[in-house]
Amino acid sequence: MHSPRSTNIQEKQPKIPSDKSSITGSLCKTVLLSGLFLYLISIILLNHPNCPSTEFLSPFKLTNPSSKPNLSAPSATNINHLMFGILGSIRAWKHRKAYIESWWRPNVTYGYLYLDSAPTDDLLPWPSSSPPFHVSEDNTRLIQESKHVAPVMVRMVHSIMEVMREKREGLRWLVMGDDDSIFFVDNFVDVLSTYDHTKYIYIGGHSEFILSNVHFSFHTGFGGAGFVLSYPLAEALVMNLEECLRRYPYLRSADQITMTCIADVGVDLTSNKGIHQIDLRGDISGFLFGHPQSPLLSLHHFDMVEPIFPSLNRSESAKRLFKAASFGQSRMLQQTLCYEKQRNWSFAISWGYSAHIYENIIPRSILKKPLETFGPWYRAKPPFYVFDTRWLSKDPCEAPHIFFFQSIEKGPKDEIITTYIRASPRGISTCLSSGNHSADYISTIQVFSPATKLVKVGRSECCDIFPANGTNMAEVKYRSCMNNEIIA
Repeated sequence: MHSPRSTNIQEKQPKIPSDKSSITGSLCKTVLLSGLFLYLISIILLNHPNCPSTEFLSPFKLTNPSSKPNLSAPSATNINHLMFGILGSIRAWKHRKAYIESWWRPNVTYGYLYLDSAPTDDLLPWPSSSPPFHVSEDNTRLIQESKHVAPVMVRMVHSIMEVMREKREGLRWLVMGDDDSIFFVDNFVDVLSTYDHTKYIYIGGHSEFILSNVHFSFHTGFGGAGFVLSYPLAEALVMNLEECLRRYPYLRSADQITMTCIADVGVDLTSNKGIHQIDLRGDISGFLFGHPQSPLLSLHHFDMVEPIFPSLNRSESAKRLFKAASFGQSRMLQQTLCYEKQRNWSFAISWGYSAHIYENIIPRSILKKPLETFGPWYRAKPPFYVFDTRWLSKDPCEAPHIFFFQSIEKGPKDEIITTYIRASPRGISTCLSSGNHSADYISTIQVFSPATKLVKVGRSECCDIFPANGTNMAEVKYRSCMNNEIIA
């Protein structure tokens, strides 16, 4: 019989494990501690701001319920995001200088004028009111190596590469054009803000003359009026531009060469109706009056057409147009129609440029067509134009009384008042079929439009007419069209 003490002592003795169970226990502890350590390290690293994450590990990432995701979008496009490259000629600079200075804003607009040779002494010192200039690079070697058939065109295309060397931080868009064009920079900013500047984008306008598009391609943005390249596309283009010039030595048009080189990058033209090459001749007032529903961006070939305002020369005409534009470019040349039913008159206003009165009720579908006051770019068989036109008429029920923009001012009721003065007597009888209500006595039209910006072009504004009884003036007041309102 065992003694109770000896039995108690034996029961309290620890059991000595075998060698196999000892190893297994130690291994489990090691794995457990290692796993805990790795888990803590993963939590720390996954929540570090500079540590990339994955969807697989994202459930382990700590979140702060009060924190908000970073949804900051790029800033809206503004004038600082644009760079202009303007091609000029010393020979023509004296009279084209006024065109550029009508729209260029020193210390605001950014870009350079590229001249074919250094300015002569009579052009120096260079005025601060003009863009800073560079002399185009000597491309003789490139021309000789490529045996290019159009050396002048090589200089024009090569300027894209030269202006891109002047890029500054934040550049989004490159605008190229000629020195005989005028540009509406605020409208450029508004239009370009609707595009993604991080994509490859090429924007330009067609020629108004059908055969120019046939000869140089409907895929070409006619560059005198201005074409636009997004920064990524411009970078890609200039990387191999000289090689492209060597590849196509037989092309004779700078615009076509540019389009072809851009096509080789894999990008097609995005056409814009507000870029105007003005491949027209003579009096373009009827063309400007029938401007499409698109922001006015540019007018080219100012030297090749008659002054756009009667009694003014070309440079004075450019200044007059920008007198209206200085109060807001969004409405420039946008056409608005309204009717004076008691007299059966149609009023059509091309804001900032001209106004017409017709002694008849004429549908908008007709009045929006440009009046063919102009001629084709050169002799050819019709059709001449890429748009509809209406012919000039001596019929008193179809011929307009024409008024041109004279002045602009701010009104007392947060409105802009533009004044249009009769150009000349119409010189024909009154329209009898619409009631024999002559508009010959009207010499002035005043248009009251909102001081606010026309945010979106797509539907025209509406207006009401207030004939000033006992005077030779008519007043037109703009307003937003009502839902389902019919302009008729």
